[in-house]
Amino acid sequence: MSTPARRPDAAQNRTRIVEAARAALAESDDVHLKEIAKRAGVGQGTLYRNFPNREALLAEVYRRDVEELVTAASALLAEYEPVEALRHWFDRVIDYAEIKYGVLAALEPAAWQDLVTHSQNPIEGALGHLLDAGKAAGSIRTDVDARGVLLLIAYLGRLDREEWGTTARPLMNVILEGLRRRQDADGRG
Repeated sequence: MSTPARRPDAAQNRTRIVEAARAALAESDDVHLKEIAKRAGVGQGTLYRNFPNREALLAEVYRRDVEELVTAASALLAEYEPVEALRHWFDRVIDYAEIKYGVLAALEPAAWQDLVTHSQNPIEGALGHLLDAGKAAGSIRTDVDARGVLLLIAYLGRLDREEWGTTARPLMNVILEGLRRRQDADGRG
């Protein structure tokens, strides 16, 4: 027996709820369901029909951000050269990480650890795809891998929320510049 399809208005409500929660997380770690329902333009009953508790809603915000981040890699490579695609993807990583910070701060450790564990491989795969394209084009160093770059990016999580806006992008630019393949004096990479 298959699950019945959602009515279009119900699907729109669910999307609005997730988007409202994401916007609230970008502003503060202190997210209240009543405020999210109000922002989404739905009643609390509609919110609870879609998400039985706060943790379920925040987990969905996190999963959607991961999905968007992962699917963006191929789309960016179709539009840009590899280094520029990587730069745009890193911009998305910064936005994702800011929301991730809010989600993880709002969830119990066991819940967020499960989310992070399930998102690591898809994100590493998307980054690997971008790096491989850059290596093939000769614009990214060949001695780096996705896991190592993710370790560098993970240090952004040590930033305080107040310094995120002024510090995250400059640090990500340092990482990107370190990934670029440089020509030595003899013209070799």
